[in-house]
Amino acid sequence: MGEPVRERVWDPLVRIVHWSLVITVVAGFLIGENMSFANIGWHFWMGYATGALLLIRIVWGFVGPAPARFSHMLTGPRQVIDYAKTVKNRSPSHWPGHNPLGALSAVALWAVLAGLVITGLCSESEDFFETAPLAGYLPSDLRLEMTGLHDDLHEILVPLVFLHLGAIAFYHFWKRENLIRPMITGWKWVRRD
Repeated sequence: MGEPVRERVWDPLVRIVHWSLVITVVAGFLIGENMSFANIGWHFWMGYATGALLLIRIVWGFVGPAPARFSHMLTGPRQVIDYAKTVKNRSPSHWPGHNPLGALSAVALWAVLAGLVITGLCSESEDFFETAPLAGYLPSDLRLEMTGLHDDLHEILVPLVFLHLGAIAFYHFWKRENLIRPMITGWKWVRRD
C-alpha cells in the first residue's frame, strides 16, 4: 500500500451543504419536538431549507468534483463487504471521500431526510395547527397517512443520526482517523491505491 497523501477531498459546496443540513435538521427536530402555534412556521422553514439543501446535494452528486459524485462514492456489494472486513483494523482507512459503508450511511440519511421533507409538505397536524403547502391537494385520508409517515421517518432519523455520530467517534478513537476536520477544511489524508 502506498503512503497516504494530503488531498483536498471535500469542496466548499459539499461542506456548506453538510453543515447547513446539520443546522436545519437539528433546528427542525427540536422545533418539531416542542411544536406550538408560535413555532410551527419555523418548523416548515427548516423543512424547506432542508429540501433545498438536499436538491443542491443531489445535483452536485452528478456534476460536482469526483469525491462529491455518486459514481465515486457508491460501490457494489463486493466492495462494501471487503471494506467492512477491514473496519476492525486499528488503523486509518485513508479512503478518498466516503468509504463504502459511509456512503451507504450518507445515502440512508439523505433518503430519510427527503422522505421527511416530502411527507412534511403533504402533512396535516392532528391538532390543526396549520396545513402544509401540498396537503390541500390531497384527500383527507392521504394527508393523515403522510402525517403518520412523517412521524415514523422522524423515528428512523434519530437512530441514523446517532449511528453517524457513533461512526465518527469510532473512527476517531479506534481507527485514529479524524473525519470532522476534513469536513471543515476539505483536506484529508488519502491513499492513492
